[in-house]
Amino acid sequence: MCFFAQMCTFGYMPSKVPSSIKDGHTHKISEATVSRLPAYYRALSQLADAQQIRISSEELAALTGVSSAMLRKDLSHLGSYGTRGVGYEVEFLRYQISREMGLNQDWSVVIVGVGNLGRALAHYGGFGSRGFRVVALVDADQTLIGTKVKCGAEGKTVELLVHALSDLEDVIKETNARLGVVATPAESAQVVSDRLVKAGIRSILNFAPVHLSVPEGVDVRKVDLASELQILAFHEQRKAI
Repeated sequence: MCFFAQMCTFGYMPSKVPSSIKDGHTHKISEATVSRLPAYYRALSQLADAQQIRISSEELAALTGVSSAMLRKDLSHLGSYGTRGVGYEVEFLRYQISREMGLNQDWSVVIVGVGNLGRALAHYGGFGSRGFRVVALVDADQTLIGTKVKCGAEGKTVELLVHALSDLEDVIKETNARLGVVATPAESAQVVSDRLVKAGIRSILNFAPVHLSVPEGVDVRKVDLASELQILAFHEQRKAI
């Protein structure tokens, strides 16, 4: 699965564990289940694009790398049990997951840090198709402030002005940004996080190689590419033993 696509479909995590309403009662969904919903959503989106109408739990499980029993248990939390011998209706199940993840609404994103990584995130075209819209770019580099950066995929691009970090709170208020992305060097990430929270941001995606301390009620998802490569190196080394 493309890294950026994974970030889009599961990159946003709500400030509370999603709940599913069934029979008039609210059932909390576990974090483990929430972490697997993006993979289900991605697979179902691909199936819908291919105009496939139905899919069995075994087939969907194979596409997403989980057991069919785990998949059925995860989907039961959404009130979706499928039909024996028939399976799941692709479009409806995709809608259920989309609703539960909050992808049926528009999420505005502010990116702080417009270096190579920040620009790559801004350029990525998968955000828009999954309900995420980059509305602001912010940086402390005087050579970048006031310049324009193209955001989005080719054919659907918009140019956004890079704002000064000193204006972060005003930018968030003016654009009504809901999600914050930290793509700054490690030494400035905590200060940026503090200011995002102070400005009302309650969900942060952190690319800086540092742990962020945030108040209760604020969610942080950490993406550490170097750590992932180190884990791969560990497993690769063990293959040679």
